[in-house]
Amino acid sequence: MTTRHTADDSGTGAPGAFPGGAGLFRLGPDVAHLNHGSFGAVPLPVSEARRTLIEEADADPDAFFLSVPERLAAARWRIAAHLDADPEGIALVHNATEAANLALDALGLGPEDEVLVTDHGYGTVTDAAARRARVTTVALDPELPDEEAVAEAVLGALTPRTTVAVLDQISSPTARIVAGPGLVAALRDRGVRTVVDGAHAPGMLARPLAAAPDLWFGNLHKWAYAPAGSAVLAVAAPYRARVPAPVPSWEHAHGFPRAVENRATADYTGLLAAPEGLDLLASLGAATVRRHNAELVAYGTELLSALPGLTPLPYGPELAMRSLRLPRRLARTYEEAAALREEIAARLGCRVLVWPWPTGGGIRLSAQIYNRAEEYERLAAGLKDLLDGR
Repeated sequence: MTTRHTADDSGTGAPGAFPGGAGLFRLGPDVAHLNHGSFGAVPLPVSEARRTLIEEADADPDAFFLSVPERLAAARWRIAAHLDADPEGIALVHNATEAANLALDALGLGPEDEVLVTDHGYGTVTDAAARRARVTTVALDPELPDEEAVAEAVLGALTPRTTVAVLDQISSPTARIVAGPGLVAALRDRGVRTVVDGAHAPGMLARPLAAAPDLWFGNLHKWAYAPAGSAVLAVAAPYRARVPAPVPSWEHAHGFPRAVENRATADYTGLLAAPEGLDLLASLGAATVRRHNAELVAYGTELLSALPGLTPLPYGPELAMRSLRLPRRLARTYEEAAALREEIAARLGCRVLVWPWPTGGGIRLSAQIYNRAEEYERLAAGLKDLLDGR
């Protein structure tokens, strides 16, 4: 169970800089990038590995593209080792949204099937479910105290028609653990198939596939230091033959996973460089990185929670993202949230996520090894003046 913590009781001091962390990235000096959770940032060694692959493809396209299927398979095995996954049970894809659509197609849903989602789910994933089946949305109060309360709300919304639950492992806007091992197991016991959106899990969680859902997907280009357009789809054995190939290619006869990850002539360099990101994380000490990032985002949350009207949401202490509720009059719509996000960037030089909610939205902080305590201090000082004027 995830306990409820608040910044007031954490007693967190300002963590020191991660040794050499900032030097591994090419981020510009004018903006404090406190939003790693949205798109990630690629470390220089991984960018260099990808650049080498691009140069190889440019120098001899025939040799490069003929080697792609075997090299993708080799990359998949390296990635599987880091994720503690079956290398024949995962496929390399380009992002979590693509993976969500493939996963839902593998289930063979029809209009009479009922798919359970939550109002914390990522919009395009929820939309993908709604295009295939009847969707029931569970309203989860962002301030539910812990993982057990979240699970209770989800299980309480099941009906006799519910056949599938599409749930976030870590919710994108609110940074809450939803599909923890206990909830996945409880759904399995009730005969409900599970599709878990683990967009933020690889690199942030030590064992992102521990719950063993029926289908799971996660981005590598967020917390696993991979180039943009790198993700993984994990599929339980009964569903592997049902996953459609996005583009039938010469690898189609091989079936899952090769038929899914090979799509004729395309740019594969990001996927081929993706294992370098997980290798780098391991070389830095994955547990050390995770601990540093969790402590740093706790410090940032502590600073913001001292501002009038900002309330930290319950959180998983191991996560490198946390959310706070804004004053109730702010960010009630997507347009209001986007405007506030851009105002924070323009006036304070800080990149954060501002998420909308009908009764007033919130702000999400991330922490990565390139961040420094003074960046959160800058945000807190500037945000106080910005919000006072509203």
